[in-house]
Amino acid sequence: MSKDSKKDKKMENPMDKNGLGEDLPSRNDTVLKHKMRRAAGAPVDNNDDSMTAGKRGPLSIQDLWLFEKHAHFNRELIPERRMHAKGWGAFGKFTVTNDITKYTCAKLFEKVGNTCEVFTRFSLVAGESGYADADRDIRGFAVKFYTEDGNWDLVGNNTPVFFFRDPMKFIDLNHVVKRDPKTHRRNPTANWDFWTSLPESLLQVTITMSDRGIPSSFRYMHGFGSHTYSMYNKDKERVWVKYHWRSEQGIQNYTDQEAEVVNGKEPDSNGKDLFEAIEKKMYPKWKLYIQVMTEEQAEKHPVNPFDITKMWLKEDYPLIEVGEMELNRNPENYFQDVEQAAFSPGNIIPGLGLSPDRLLQARTFFYMDAQNYRLGINHNQIPVNSPKGVKHPHDFHRDGQMRVDGNKGAEIHYEPNSFGAWEDSPETELPTDKGGDVKRYDYREDDHDYFTQPGMLFNNMTDEQKLVLCENTARAMKDATLQIKHRHIRNTYKADPEYGKGVAKALGINIKDVDLEMEGSVSRESYERDRMKDKDKDVPTKPSMPESAKDLPPEGRDTNASDPKKLSDWKTDPQLL
Repeated sequence: MSKDSKKDKKMENPMDKNGLGEDLPSRNDTVLKHKMRRAAGAPVDNNDDSMTAGKRGPLSIQDLWLFEKHAHFNRELIPERRMHAKGWGAFGKFTVTNDITKYTCAKLFEKVGNTCEVFTRFSLVAGESGYADADRDIRGFAVKFYTEDGNWDLVGNNTPVFFFRDPMKFIDLNHVVKRDPKTHRRNPTANWDFWTSLPESLLQVTITMSDRGIPSSFRYMHGFGSHTYSMYNKDKERVWVKYHWRSEQGIQNYTDQEAEVVNGKEPDSNGKDLFEAIEKKMYPKWKLYIQVMTEEQAEKHPVNPFDITKMWLKEDYPLIEVGEMELNRNPENYFQDVEQAAFSPGNIIPGLGLSPDRLLQARTFFYMDAQNYRLGINHNQIPVNSPKGVKHPHDFHRDGQMRVDGNKGAEIHYEPNSFGAWEDSPETELPTDKGGDVKRYDYREDDHDYFTQPGMLFNNMTDEQKLVLCENTARAMKDATLQIKHRHIRNTYKADPEYGKGVAKALGINIKDVDLEMEGSVSRESYERDRMKDKDKDVPTKPSMPESAKDLPPEGRDTNASDPKKLSDWKTDPQLL
């Protein structure tokens, strides 16, 4: 290869591999020739010159349009989502393709061929709304189904697991992936101190640091409900389920080096790709599958089946096809439909249910609470959030800020009453949940198998992917303290010795200098002892920037795969255990 051709190759845009072709023109063709008016309807007489006392005098408070314009602008932004702040969305259609009525009585799944409109929002988890899209981060994958029985929100990510299993740690995760209160910058020491202090996070960290940590496009990634949910049929027989969205476009990702180029060229790369693909009628599709576990199987499962830090092995619980989603319509206005979209796992419909998953149960309340704060108590009246699949939506709520739907008019507003108003639906009662004594249970005593599945995932990787995983990890840890780096080496070594050795080498640390012994965090007390090892190494380190994987060929990778669709099939996907 000549010097010039090498130079040309370096100048290529990594986004080209998404196959969109020429960029669409940036001009917005939506132009409506109407006279400008004030909010209450009066015409605006002048949008150029403020009203002043004389040609060069002070402003007049009588300039009603000037003050209205600025007052509205001051309130133009609503509070940003604390997590998943930057996102993109599109409307589409979901079609049922397989009979699952033996598991659920949900009307949506009553027969093959049923359809409903959907809205899907993809997002980055850690960054603010202005952050670059090609960041190494998990992606949100939230789908709102507008069913005839109400909205069903399947709110998940592009990974099948999460960093921890107890909602008590959710705020801490938020704090360590956001900005440091002193420097107002991302803090790798805080981030990795938190992750390595939770051995159950290793599977999620391994996925995030792997080839799949930076999807080249939302279209080229799978989605997951992540949590364990439930379904029940007309006989109130319940099963536990996990939801999987499988991209029909396949899997494709960016390397760290490609992501640097993309973020410099197009910081809104994922949003641009989704919007332009739909405008060009290259409608992205995903197939929805479920894994099913009976209540009897759950009782005998070797580990906690409701633990979101672990997968259900596909060999034991094969994926069952449910339907297909196609996204085929971009929002006309981003703020109206994407920024104001409100999702909550608590938006569920008859035939579907929750599970004893601790994190899921907390999210059902706190997500709704977050939307009430961001958008107001009547946010379900915003069109993108309204139950548009229900023929006669008739919620019980009244009043509150921004009530714009007639507020039930003169209808009576209490129950019980003598007139047959406001009847409930006892036939939709959920199956009985099993319970026990209420106390703070030490979940580490119940289930402390943190390392088996990360080891399985590592050994499902090619040699190239293993090298990339270790080097991505080393770069991401930056100047984290030596104690934290030793802790991560110890955790990865416990998952598989070669994993630990690879991370140590990438970090420039001699594995022989690392105390590899650990109790295994089998209880709270054991966990605290494991976490506090190597206190004498609480010193900053120099960032490690390994690049031996930089020029690897595409073979054996999920980045520049010659055929991304080969990773659509769940049976052969090595990252689905």
